[in-house]
Amino acid sequence: MNKYQRVDFRDQISINKWKSFFLMVGLFFVIIIFGYVITLATGPEYFFIIMILAVIFSITYILISFYNSDKIAIASVGAKKASKTEHKQYYDLVEGLTLASGMPMPRLYVMSSLQINAFASGRDPAHAVICVTEGALQKLDKKELEGVLAHELGHVASYDMRYMTIVAVMVGMISIISQIFLRSLWFGGGRGGNDKNGAVYMVIAIVMAILAPIVVYLVQMAISRKREFSADASAVKFTRYPPGLINALKKIKTDYAPEEKKVSKAVAPLFFANPFKGLSRTHPPLEKRIEVLERM
Repeated sequence: MNKYQRVDFRDQISINKWKSFFLMVGLFFVIIIFGYVITLATGPEYFFIIMILAVIFSITYILISFYNSDKIAIASVGAKKASKTEHKQYYDLVEGLTLASGMPMPRLYVMSSLQINAFASGRDPAHAVICVTEGALQKLDKKELEGVLAHELGHVASYDMRYMTIVAVMVGMISIISQIFLRSLWFGGGRGGNDKNGAVYMVIAIVMAILAPIVVYLVQMAISRKREFSADASAVKFTRYPPGLINALKKIKTDYAPEEKKVSKAVAPLFFANPFKGLSRTHPPLEKRIEVLERM
């Protein structure tokens, strides 16, 4: 694609949704192939037991996290509820965006941090929260702040928390299957030593058990990056003003606020920009996001 070719935000949203979908299909096939290899190496009965345990553990953990995602995210960063008088512009901007988009008003919070950042959480628009840092409220002008808030509402409108929860279930299942399979080998699990083919399948299964969690983690991070591009495009859809979000991203590039120490790495993918210094697998490079937005 030509660097200067214009891109419609609707096309950008559609493209990233399809890319996310195909990455999820890829995760599903990893589970199928991994399961098939373990079945060949150990027998279908053995794999059936592993699958039951993996499904129970992963779904239980994810459901608890999913239905309490907003509370967990807010509590983990020590955010406080925003004041309608002290943070009037913040309230007014979100209210205007929700009215324009037909979305319910989320609960608003402010996090003590000098960084320019924000995040959204919640299982659906009716249970959504948006949290911004004090640094964002102080350093961004009205249009820039509106762009950031529209990005977060884009995550809410796209049900990204629900989407990423499904991905997390699949990734969790593969990780648990790998751990159970590898640990069971210490107790003589499998039938790899019975024949030559069984031994070959056992070696393949062990290699996949080691590599599969790494591969699916990278796929999960790729999906997360695609959702960030989609949320950027949604922000343009809501505001019809790309320069607001572009200028906010440029300010983040030159912002020298200290690295946020109290943000858990588990919550970091929710943020508008990586709260930790250095490269991030969960967020696209700021330069790439700016480049895409400048073509809209």
